[in-house]
Amino acid sequence: MLKKLFCKKSFFSILFIIISNSLIFNAAVGAEREDAIVRAVRKVSPAVVNISSEYEVRTRANPFAGMDPFFDSFFRDFFEGGVERQYKKNSLGSGVIIDGKRGFILTNAHVIERTGKISVILKDEREFEAQIVGADPDSDLAVLRISSQEALPAAEMGISDDLMIGETVIAIGNPFGFSHTVTTGVISAVGRSIRTEERVYHDFIQTDASINPGNSGGPLLNVNGELIGVNTAIYAKAQGIGFAIPVTKAKRIIADLISHGEVVQAWIGLMVQDIDAGMSRYLKTPAGRGVLVREVESGSPAEKADIRAGDIVLSVGKDEVASSEDYLASVKGIAAGDTVLMLIRRNNSPMTVSVKTAAFPVEKSADIAFRLLGVRVAEAARAGSYERGVVISEIRRDCYLAGVGVRPGDVIRQLDDITINNVKDFEKAIVKYRNKASVVILLQRGDQGYYITVRL
Repeated sequence: MLKKLFCKKSFFSILFIIISNSLIFNAAVGAEREDAIVRAVRKVSPAVVNISSEYEVRTRANPFAGMDPFFDSFFRDFFEGGVERQYKKNSLGSGVIIDGKRGFILTNAHVIERTGKISVILKDEREFEAQIVGADPDSDLAVLRISSQEALPAAEMGISDDLMIGETVIAIGNPFGFSHTVTTGVISAVGRSIRTEERVYHDFIQTDASINPGNSGGPLLNVNGELIGVNTAIYAKAQGIGFAIPVTKAKRIIADLISHGEVVQAWIGLMVQDIDAGMSRYLKTPAGRGVLVREVESGSPAEKADIRAGDIVLSVGKDEVASSEDYLASVKGIAAGDTVLMLIRRNNSPMTVSVKTAAFPVEKSADIAFRLLGVRVAEAARAGSYERGVVISEIRRDCYLAGVGVRPGDVIRQLDDITINNVKDFEKAIVKYRNKASVVILLQRGDQGYYITVRL
């Protein structure tokens, strides 16, 4: 009996040793395979979330549809009449928790645009309903918030100013609804500009890591597991090319969205224009370098810094300026209240000026709207077909809108991509678009709406 018991003990001891050695061997092999990418993914994955949103779509049938291809296109742009249809759509995207204590989530603005209910699902399958803290379509960034009784896992913010071409990067997201998909690649380029149908996006990171619809809004990481960018899938023509918003640029926007619910643009107060070849010869300045100051706004930071009409702006901060588009992109990267150095040329002599930027005074917007658009507005009565918008209370006779038949009593419902619900929305839109070459206005009269493009 004792002999049998001894044999059994020996057998189990040997079996234990074999299993232990096997586990130790497997662990050693696993440790050999565990590289920086594996560690980075393990570190950040709990902070990556799936964002699901449901929104209602309302459309009005075009009564001229099918009559002729030309008229189909024409009335699609200019006619809103017809029978209204309503249906619900769902969109999927990704996000990354950037503040676990307060529940802040960073994602793309296009992931949550036009949305109603937003659901956020964590890697451990916990689900939360999220609120929009703020969104900025110009940068394609948005911040959401979820409430949790315990601190949530969060990604560590890195920096994107020292990125190296060829550096390994990792993208995590939920492409096509497949949760927590990891792709890797390298940084192909930095400072890329992307032109879509709606706008131009500046200063993007280009990578060959696969980014598809669904992992838009997810994190782009370096091999240390630090957040260096926010993946975006706004460029539909891209194949084998991914783009991400640099985290250094995103930090300022995030701060504004959390503090104000929107991005507060820096006000410098310059109206600039491109310098063409003929103007370049006249001004005796190299072609394709700098923009001409056409006007300096009264009381603006630029006026206080003694910048004058006729000066040529060569750079804003570290950014060289070759066009008015470059100038506006550079200003967007500055926070209101920051001090920026600008290199200008005056009378063929270069000089550096220091400009302390400010937030644009909203009280100036009414006068700017009258100068640029030729209209003054008031709150619209919320009755009948006027569910939102502002009513035109005064129109200047010599303005373009008056020339095409716009009259007092017409309602402005949208200005470019900003929906106008009240006078405050209209003022914000004027402040935002005052430096654009043109804006598109959605105007309503009675039950009909139509679009008008106005050059500023």
